[in-house]
Amino acid sequence: MSYENIISEEINGITTITVNRPSKLNALNIQTIEELHRAISEASKSKTCKVIILTGSGEKAFVAGADISEFANFNVEQGTRLSAKGHDILYDFIENLSTPVIAAINGFALGGGLELAMACHFRVASTNAKMGLPEVSLGVIPGYGGTQRLPQLIGKGRAMELIMTANMIDAQQALNYGLVNHVTTQEELLVFCEKLATKISQNSSVAIAAAIKAVNANFKDGVNGYNFEIEAFGKCFETQDFTEGTTAFLQKRKADFPGE
Repeated sequence: MSYENIISEEINGITTITVNRPSKLNALNIQTIEELHRAISEASKSKTCKVIILTGSGEKAFVAGADISEFANFNVEQGTRLSAKGHDILYDFIENLSTPVIAAINGFALGGGLELAMACHFRVASTNAKMGLPEVSLGVIPGYGGTQRLPQLIGKGRAMELIMTANMIDAQQALNYGLVNHVTTQEELLVFCEKLATKISQNSSVAIAAAIKAVNANFKDGVNGYNFEIEAFGKCFETQDFTEGTTAFLQKRKADFPGE
């Protein structure tokens, strides 16, 4: 499948999807959001893809926000529809994807770009990365999940401060806050993420998918995360991956999971 604003490449079970609009600091326009949806959906359906890494092209930006020129003249109805569609086809879509998605933050991750990184299952940043939600400086609020995911990741007080001041934080502060899991040099960023992805790919994809759903269940209204975990745990016992995993353990060999 061909794309205009992104690059998607699968090697050894790892699909790297790169937002490729360097002249716009990889800002997200509507077309790019739709292309990301298609590329991530295609990767998740691949029988060989085990992990997705999401990053930006160049050395300056992961995704430096949304393309403001596209919605500067929107009315209430158009703005609401823009946010709702973004949630549906990209941000919530990534968060609930059964295939793990790692954000490799290689520079500015601002506004919709930070929201994109937060929708991923976890984040790794390069030392030059800067993160923030500057929307209130434009007279709007974060509209792609920022007001919800940022407090979940770093706590309500810190999230309130970042959102209300529109300040940026650097990679080390993001690490201290728990917004990112690791910080590396820019040169080592993708290599480090690929090592993590390889480690993940060696485990049961069926169990990982169930674990993603169980963790997310705790953050959904009206869902008891513990009960969801109990049911998901029980369902693992009927999978071929469980049979292979336990058999391999008892036979003291490395498991070869069928992914079923």
